Amino acid sequence: MALKVAVQMDHISSINIAGDSAFALMLEAQKRGHTLFHYTPDRLALCGEKVMCAVEPVTVRDEAGNHFSFGETQRVDLSDMDVVLMRQDPPFDLAYIAATHILEKIHPDTLVVNNPVSVRNAPEKLFVTQFSDLMPPTLITHDRGEIDAFRAEYGDIVMKPLFGHGGAAVFRVTKDDLNYGSLYDFFASTFREPWVIQQFLPNVKHGDKRILLVDGEFAGAVNRVPAEGDLRSNMVRGGAPTDSDLTEREREICARLGPVLKEQELFLVGIDVIDGRLTEINVTAPTGIRAIAKLGGPDVAAMVWDALEARCSS
Repeated sequence: MALKVAVQMDHISSINIAGDSAFALMLEAQKRGHTLFHYTPDRLALCGEKVMCAVEPVTVRDEAGNHFSFGETQRVDLSDMDVVLMRQDPPFDLAYIAATHILEKIHPDTLVVNNPVSVRNAPEKLFVTQFSDLMPPTLITHDRGEIDAFRAEYGDIVMKPLFGHGGAAVFRVTKDDLNYGSLYDFFASTFREPWVIQQFLPNVKHGDKRILLVDGEFAGAVNRVPAEGDLRSNMVRGGAPTDSDLTEREREICARLGPVLKEQELFLVGIDVIDGRLTEINVTAPTGIRAIAKLGGPDVAAMVWDALEARCSS
């Protein structure tokens, strides 16, 4: 069954195809004979009950610098698509939220992945707190007194913006760090929303594991080891991917999360686990598909399309 698939993403000319999961999904869809259309979220238009958009038919190639070709731009009703992949990168800001409201108009008659209502209701660093017993000690606040008390209890901490992504503005603050006051002032003047304060986990030096779940089931994993002298393991920040099997603890985490993700139609999700502790649940544009495949792991893109095709045919 050939599907019409629209991909809402950052402009395809700007992506790094070596690690981009949206591109991996597009390659697999094209291989299966599905028709692909590309658009950026700023082109969405809600006209009454119709969601209109200027899209380009797109052909993709796994060739850096020569990875796509466009056909002639068309104005389409997105409800005529079978699947819309909502795959633009955060920030999870008002523009992102507006896109979820617009795409909600066509889901589920047109299958939007992930469910835009659930994406809107699951900010990644807040949604994870539904499973606080699986996490390291975590505080969400803007209040200096609360952070002081947390730091006094746990010593070394990590501070990061609540709606940050890709490892940006993630800081470790040691219990005797004289930069703490200045860092607090920087966060207070930069971020209006609360921040995430977590106990520092020293074993992050051995890796921050990205685990992908498809329709609530474990699909693949990659361990990301921070570069020398860096706290952050994100591959866009120099983290080195290594192959990885799941520990018993990580399987328990997946088993806890799976039914909730499935119920909320969070179809493709990436969770982050450090030393057996859950730190984030990524529902917007989780990466890792290409890294897992390159390390000889499961073909997660194929799993995604097997499941999507089955859902569209039911």
